[in-house]
Amino acid sequence: MGSAQSAFTEQELDDYQTLTYLTKKEILHVYKRFYRLDSTAVDNDKNCKLSQDKVLELPELKVNPFGKRICQVFSSDGQGNMTFEDFLDMMSVFSDNAPKNVKVEYAFRIYDFDEDDMLSSTDLRNVVDHLTSFQNDEQKLSDEDMQQLIDNILEEADLDDDDSLSFAEFEHVISKAPDFVNSFRIRL
Repeated sequence: MGSAQSAFTEQELDDYQTLTYLTKKEILHVYKRFYRLDSTAVDNDKNCKLSQDKVLELPELKVNPFGKRICQVFSSDGQGNMTFEDFLDMMSVFSDNAPKNVKVEYAFRIYDFDEDDMLSSTDLRNVVDHLTSFQNDEQKLSDEDMQQLIDNILEEADLDDDDSLSFAEFEHVISKAPDFVNSFRIRL
C-alpha cells in the first residue's frame, strides 16, 4: 500500500473532515485500520464493503458484547457489512470529539434491537443478555432475576409508565451516568 494520504484527494479529505468529528490525520489513521482488516479487498476496490466478520476483527469490537449490533447500526446495508464511509462514521461517533448527544443517539439505536424507536422489555432483555453472556453462557440470569432487573429499570426510567423507554427517557437516564462518554469510545 502506498501512503494512506494517496488513497484520497485533498477534496475527499476535506469532505470527510467536514462530515465527521475527526481531523485529517485521524481520518487517515481510520483508513489504515480499515485497510488492515482486509488489504486485498481494499487494494482491489477502495469502495469495497467488508463483511461483518472482517469488521469484528477490530480489537475494540471483538471484545465488545454489542460488536455485531454496532456493525449493524453503522452499516449502510443494515447487515453489519461496512464500506469505508460506514466504518469512518462509526469511528467518528466513537471518537473523543463526538458530542455526548450524538453518542447517546447511537447508544439508543444500538440497544433498540427491534428498531421501533422504543426500548421495550424485549430490547432491555437483549441488552442484559448481551452484557451477561458475552464471554460465558453460565452467567445468564434466571428468568425471575431478569424480569426483576427489567422491572427495576422501567420503574426508575419509564417516566410515562408505558412499559418502554423513549429516546427522551433514555437520554434522561444517560444524563445521570457520568462515565457514559468515557465508555462509549474507541481510541484512535
